[in-house]
Amino acid sequence: MAEEAVVARVAPSMDSVVKVFCVHTVPNFSLPWQMKRQYSSNSSGFVISGRRVLTNAHSVEYYTQVKVKKRGSDTKYVAKVLAIGTECDIAMLTVDDDEFWEGVSPVEFGDLPALQDAVTVVGYPIGGDTVSVTSGVVSRIEMLSYAHGSTELLGLQIDAAINFGNSGGPAFNKKGDCVGIAFQTCKEEDVENIGYVIPTPVIMHFIQDYEKNGAYTGFPILGIKWQKMENPDLRMAMDMKADQKGVRIKRINPTSPEYSVLKPSDIILGFDGVDIANDGTVPSCHGERIGFSYLVSQKYAGDNSVIKVLRDSKIYTFNVKLATHKRVIPSHNEGRPPSYYIIAGFVFSTVSVPYLRSEYKDLYCAPVKLLDKLWHSMPQSPDEQLVVVSQVLAADINIGYEGIVNTPVLAFNGNPVENLKSLASMVESCQEEFLKFDLEYQQIVVLRTETAKAATLDILKTHCIPSAMSDDLKS
Repeated sequence: MAEEAVVARVAPSMDSVVKVFCVHTVPNFSLPWQMKRQYSSNSSGFVISGRRVLTNAHSVEYYTQVKVKKRGSDTKYVAKVLAIGTECDIAMLTVDDDEFWEGVSPVEFGDLPALQDAVTVVGYPIGGDTVSVTSGVVSRIEMLSYAHGSTELLGLQIDAAINFGNSGGPAFNKKGDCVGIAFQTCKEEDVENIGYVIPTPVIMHFIQDYEKNGAYTGFPILGIKWQKMENPDLRMAMDMKADQKGVRIKRINPTSPEYSVLKPSDIILGFDGVDIANDGTVPSCHGERIGFSYLVSQKYAGDNSVIKVLRDSKIYTFNVKLATHKRVIPSHNEGRPPSYYIIAGFVFSTVSVPYLRSEYKDLYCAPVKLLDKLWHSMPQSPDEQLVVVSQVLAADINIGYEGIVNTPVLAFNGNPVENLKSLASMVESCQEEFLKFDLEYQQIVVLRTETAKAATLDILKTHCIPSAMSDDLKS
């Protein structure tokens, strides 16, 4: 009887699960004036309160059209995208047609499950058109690397199968409450049946962020790089007492609020009253330990936090306003088309993770200098971008330069290049006899200003390029 009661609780929730149909039109990052051929995808979603639907961000990335279909229905309804959270891989949709909401009840959210708690993943994976149910248990709770957002947030590892099409579907506990969203799987050859679920704390952060700000603003992070303090000699050298634990700050992002109060070699002892261990972990629920970045991710951009540090054998407490931070090489273009600028056949573009994947397929095949910027570089100003000569469209004007590919641009006519817009502005307004570009690896490009600008129009016509620059650089 008890088992039948559980089934009775779960069954109504399945009617809240919908199938999501999306048509994607992805920019061609290697040829940024073009779009790739559109393609279609199917995924899952579920209804929440307020006439809204949640699914994965990657399910509607670069969407042209989104439609949803209820369980047991033959009608697809056009959906509108309200918000896309790239870091947390969650998107929020709505449907204007009142007919869609008839007979649909929203799911109820449950608490963060414990290890070995049973979970049921519901969705529309490949292999059929009807709803699919797979069951398993929670096998791990930790900070996970979210593949879509290239960030670390709390995640659940489960042993239920999550296949293509399951993305965006809800994971229910035995009471029928939603405890997460299926979003990725482990593709290692020597592992089986490992799936990952976005847990309720991350989901509620996304929903409350949207309700509070009317848009998705993101998850704040501390703009620092830190080092573990597990070595006893290192702790002694930093004047840490036997009862003191924490992590050492290696570098601080100059564009972050923390830059004005924290210093390199400060030891962070605690965050918002929670002590940080020498390995960078803090106590978590159910007796586990978790990375202290979890505490930061629970806050919202603009919130204040209290950071306790050890500096020169003295303890200081700082109030820091948390913010989201831009990277020199961003993980996403947030749905915007890529920027580009062309002069004399030289195609200048900005580097992003989608750009690197377009150029090299496997990220690890990218040049070491670009990977170093991706993983280690911190912006020196809020508008800093990594500008490269993406390629050179061969013409008489650029003979001898054709082999330059994906090479960073450091300066133009002696002026540092901060971003692509500043470079385009300097070139367009240049009155000097020569255009001189200083590139990485001590390489230079010199062109006569008059002939370079005159040759550009013919090169654009030859390659059927509509404009010498992207729309965002024209404003």
